[in-house]
Amino acid sequence: MDHIDYEILKNLQQNAKMLMKDIASHVHLSAPAVAERVKKLEEQHVIEGYQTKINLNKLDRSIVALILFKSTNCKNLAQFCHTHPDVIECYRVAGEISYIAKVATNSVETLENFIDQAMPFGTPSTNIVLSAYEKKIL
Repeated sequence: MDHIDYEILKNLQQNAKMLMKDIASHVHLSAPAVAERVKKLEEQHVIEGYQTKINLNKLDRSIVALILFKSTNCKNLAQFCHTHPDVIECYRVAGEISYIAKVATNSVETLENFIDQAMPFGTPSTNIVLSAYEKKIL
């Protein structure tokens, strides 16, 4: 990868629907040259896919929490999290905490229900997100 590939990735990270001709104008290449580079980045799995950013508030899921679990039952906790509709991300981690679940739900009551349902799998510590900053990689 060279600096042009990084610039292409930076543009796509800001707007995955950006037209090749618009990226081309930023990196001073032709649109077909940019399209070929993007294709190579996809084939090399540098670009693994394209995502849609969803406004959770518009889906009535404005309560977001990070729930840290101390668990010796990680496989069952993982299965529970993977099948629960309010879990939007989950991580198996090393350290004192063994699992982190990011939950987006519509009320404190439904968050409490999730915590109660998860209790058999480990000891939770709940952190409600007040604000968030998403940093781009490039």
